[in-house]
Amino acid sequence: MNATLNDARSKMRLAWFAALSVSVLPLACSRSADTVRDELIVYCSIDEVFGRSVLDAYQARTGRKLSVVFDSEAGKTTGLVNKIIREADSGRSRANVFWSSELFNTILLGRRGLLEPYDSPSAADIPKRFKDAQHRWTALAARARVLAFASDRLERRSHSDIDSAFTIPSTWEQLADPRFARRLSFANPLFGTTRGHVAAMFALWGEARGRAFLTGLRDGGVRIADGNSATVRDVIAGRTRWGATDTDDVWVAQRAGETVELIYPDMGDGGTLMIPCSVAIIKGTTLLDEAHHLVDYLVSAEVERMLAQSDSRNVPVRESLRKQLGIAWPAASKVEYEKVADAMDETAAAVREILLR
Repeated sequence: MNATLNDARSKMRLAWFAALSVSVLPLACSRSADTVRDELIVYCSIDEVFGRSVLDAYQARTGRKLSVVFDSEAGKTTGLVNKIIREADSGRSRANVFWSSELFNTILLGRRGLLEPYDSPSAADIPKRFKDAQHRWTALAARARVLAFASDRLERRSHSDIDSAFTIPSTWEQLADPRFARRLSFANPLFGTTRGHVAAMFALWGEARGRAFLTGLRDGGVRIADGNSATVRDVIAGRTRWGATDTDDVWVAQRAGETVELIYPDMGDGGTLMIPCSVAIIKGTTLLDEAHHLVDYLVSAEVERMLAQSDSRNVPVRESLRKQLGIAWPAASKVEYEKVADAMDETAAAVREILLR
């Protein structure tokens, strides 16, 4: 079944590349330290099939060359963030632009003084919530945290039947109940959007409830997966009934013909967590004009449209663009992104102590 999913993903990649109607120029994925810095170096944790298409289109249109380093699925975003920090500490920063699949680690990089302020004119129509007050980052093109399940194996029943093995949870906190936890696949909360999701729980619920949630998952027998796509594969393979993941992983599986669906569990304040991508310039870049030009492109409505119309189906943060495309913003948690970033270190420590011990 995984082979079928991978074959379908490959076909979708080719179809989307063709739809761009541009000549695709190759992106270098690594650089020698001795190479002359005549190209922008981009660190990118967007899924490669989507990130590469956007960046290839930029190169084809402008003639500007990019050298791009992508992150792995298991270490999503966190690996590149740690790389940026290590390089800065050594005084040998390599990247010029960071295009992240989430926002919270980008906020932390800004707080460490590792980002270059830039107020892009292309972001003028992006709501304030998605822009740093000090212009260190811009967020856009969000995905939602959702619960995946195989619709052909799950019978829908009333939530009042709490003892039923087929009950569908309505909130994220309910997943700590052993009746759900033992059937749940959850990506390692030290990485990627899952890290931000659990930090949002701590920020919204407080430390005591956050720790109780992790304890419930552990004691209930939750399955820890390598990444969000792995949780969906667990569901498809029948290893678990539920998979905590992002919307894009479910959309890709559906396009591959899998009978997997999703729900948007409530964080407890009216909706699920929406996690936007983010774009920033690395402090000290010597190619500032080139970096500005690329950032102008990445935060543009054009790129939001491309990601919304791709198989990733990111939700634009621009309301006018959502209206044009007929896309709804799901019921969303009101937790503040800065407060989620505040909770990241505390949450990581609790995850190590409770869930991954």
